[in-house]
Amino acid sequence: MDFFSAMHSGLVSAGWPLWLANLVPPLVKALILLLFILLNCTFLIWMERKVAGHMQRRMGPMRLGPHGIIQTIADVVKLIAKEDVIPAGVDRWVFVLAPIVAFAPAFAVFMVIPFGPNLIAQDLNIALIFIAALTSFVVISFLMAGWSSNNKWSLLGAMRASAQLISYEVPLVISVASVALLAGSLSLQDIVRAQSQSFWYILVQPIGFLVFLTASLAELNRSPFDMSEAEQELVAGYNTEYSGMRWAIFYLTEYANLITFAAMASTLFFGGWSGPGLPPFVWFMIKVYFFIFLVMWIRWTLPRVRIDQLMDIGWKGLLPLSLVNLAFTGIYVLLR
Repeated sequence: MDFFSAMHSGLVSAGWPLWLANLVPPLVKALILLLFILLNCTFLIWMERKVAGHMQRRMGPMRLGPHGIIQTIADVVKLIAKEDVIPAGVDRWVFVLAPIVAFAPAFAVFMVIPFGPNLIAQDLNIALIFIAALTSFVVISFLMAGWSSNNKWSLLGAMRASAQLISYEVPLVISVASVALLAGSLSLQDIVRAQSQSFWYILVQPIGFLVFLTASLAELNRSPFDMSEAEQELVAGYNTEYSGMRWAIFYLTEYANLITFAAMASTLFFGGWSGPGLPPFVWFMIKVYFFIFLVMWIRWTLPRVRIDQLMDIGWKGLLPLSLVNLAFTGIYVLLR
């Protein structure tokens, strides 16, 4: 019996109503995951500043705390204290709900990510479908933010973001389907166990991983594919009119999605929590932070592509490549 089952049994034995005893363990899981996301995102903001600083031969934040470690906390306090400005002429309810629609799926995805052999909120047998469905909500949130802002720059940024996300979501899902075909399951736990019993799928899916990495960078709106913001052209794009905590929620969502990408890359191609010597959770976090550093490295190394190049890479490059990879994966599974 795991901790949450014991909690449920204890609450029932203590005379709590059954509906309340059924509700408490999921709420505790959600709070733990939310705390995990908030702490990691706070650290990642500082980490990205330091990575960018060292790659550009400068120090990065240094004054608040050792090596500027408290700088992000000061930024959070500033954002909380800032006035929440809603411009005149906006579609108020859509404008207010857009950041929530963006963050809620980014948070819910963590419910099915395995942090260890018995460390998962809910082991769904259709986890990959669940994740693909949730991540598609990002398009809706961007459209909501751009359309409701009553700003042509915001609307243009939202349209760019939607075209980009839809274009790259297709090869991304196909590359993930190749992994599911190898493992014979849509459960992330089953995929990790299959790799722990044989080999990491990166060995037979190098093309699939390349497609997954490139498409994920576009899905994350990270350089060289950050065309939805493109500061020089769109003045921050879809979130131009947002300030204070509403802007901070969009910012938090980007880093939450970055953790999700790193967790999925580790789980699908590099064995997830499996590894020798160290505890499974430690192995998982080592792999996650390796991929996070890789994404930051790419951001501060490569220049931004043009919008036409962005679309060409997706439809003319990654899509055919992902389909070829899926076909060869099917042949490999059939012969095996």
